[in-house]
Amino acid sequence: MQFSHLHVHTQYSLLDGAAGIDSLYKKAAKYNMPAVAITDHGNMFGVFEFVKQAWNNTKIIGKDDKGNDIREPVIKPIVGCEFYVVQDMHRKSFSKEQKDERYHQVLIAKNKKGYQNLIKLTSLGFIEGYYSKYPRIDKPLIEKYHEGIIATTCCIGAYVPQAILHLSETQAEQEFQWWHN
Repeated sequence: MQFSHLHVHTQYSLLDGAAGIDSLYKKAAKYNMPAVAITDHGNMFGVFEFVKQAWNNTKIIGKDDKGNDIREPVIKPIVGCEFYVVQDMHRKSFSKEQKDERYHQVLIAKNKKGYQNLIKLTSLGFIEGYYSKYPRIDKPLIEKYHEGIIATTCCIGAYVPQAILHLSETQAEQEFQWWHN
């Protein structure tokens, strides 16, 4: 059975990840992974290096109509981001009673449009949603830029797992359905 890791933090997830792009590819190759994703916290700073590394390690998969080699990466690079999602990304005033509740959410680009939308989301997280040290986004922004993006159930800090732990099964299903849609 093959495995592809879809939730990896690199050195670009400050204080949360340590994997260098080169060592990540070597480890994925060692374990014969057909693909690997980077989903750094709140940013996509490592994407160019990540994709370049993949295209530096290609295999021939056929010929085009002119007889030229068609190549693809040995290990497919999957681009994503683990976002900080809040109720209202524009809110910047909080208290001890009303905290800045942030949920984690891994979003992965399915295609070029998805990649472009991930870039918009990360950029707007820094430009409009930045608070404390977190580039934050909210659900209305995700609804606006959802095309070409795959949402995962993420980690224990995400909406769906938190709904399972702290709300009802019905509310957890509704939360899952929102992300699915």
